[in-house]
Amino acid sequence: MNYQSYAVIGTGAIGGLYGAKLQQAGAEVHFLLHSDFDHVRAHGLRVESKDGDLRVESKDGDIDLPQVNAYYRVEDMPACEVVLVALKTTQNHLLPELLPPVVKRDSLVVLLQNGLGIEDTAAAIVGSERIFGGLCFVCSTKVGPGHICHLDYGQITLAQYTADQTAAGLTGPLQCLGTDFERAGVAVTLADDLLTARWKKLVWNVPFNGLSVVLNAKTDEMIGNQHTCTLATTLMDEVLAAAKAVHQRHIPRTFIQEMLDATKHMKPYHTSMKLDYDAGRRMEVEAIFGAPLTLARQAGLAVPQLEMIYRQLKFLDERERPNI
Repeated sequence: MNYQSYAVIGTGAIGGLYGAKLQQAGAEVHFLLHSDFDHVRAHGLRVESKDGDLRVESKDGDIDLPQVNAYYRVEDMPACEVVLVALKTTQNHLLPELLPPVVKRDSLVVLLQNGLGIEDTAAAIVGSERIFGGLCFVCSTKVGPGHICHLDYGQITLAQYTADQTAAGLTGPLQCLGTDFERAGVAVTLADDLLTARWKKLVWNVPFNGLSVVLNAKTDEMIGNQHTCTLATTLMDEVLAAAKAVHQRHIPRTFIQEMLDATKHMKPYHTSMKLDYDAGRRMEVEAIFGAPLTLARQAGLAVPQLEMIYRQLKFLDERERPNI
């Protein structure tokens, strides 16, 4: 491993999955937990995975880690070379408290999160040159205390953040991060431009995360119906238009069909936003929908379908969880 020590801030479906893979591959990993801290400290982490040949002992790709470095308080964690932030963006207001105890002078911080503009908070804490974005294309859920089910996909796109929103290129630290994840059996794409990568992730997240909540539907139901498929395509078109109008990022329209085809081949899946809604957690409405909507308005671009689904989700979020 290029980086020997990793901290995982948020050991859920994403942080638990990738943290377990890194530990299995030989990295020293420290996990911050909340509700299942006692269970994980006593019994470790278990990942049921669809992967079958990922440098793990179990022939079917499952990972059992009977002993992990588990912490309930970030103040008890050691400073690490790499910090993986796998919280929901609704908790990013906690980063000023969570990051300082686990970062060294030259630590890297990788945000494994959805949305747009999410790196700014972390950059203000540790410096923009140490911030990286990680976009996870994965179907993974936490099904019980310390128990994660990895259903499909699993690749990560990594890119380095820049404060001026220019393309950072394939820097040395970025390539070292990519090598570590690859050694852990994770398919990695290194992107020279984080902003383009985040807009491309929104092309899928906006329609399918949003519609899964509004329509109470799994991915197979949405992609298998002509009406929802048409609506998803319209939303994707608006995201492409916003990327071009706001940040001059041109994403070819063929990318829409790539996302539709990937969804067709995906195992039936409740999106992360749908799982949050059903569990009574605040949804990531602002990071995924509000941020691109606001920027589109500022650029003078009308995105009526994006605005409609944003307002529908805000209604549901505030009605069901008025005090969260």
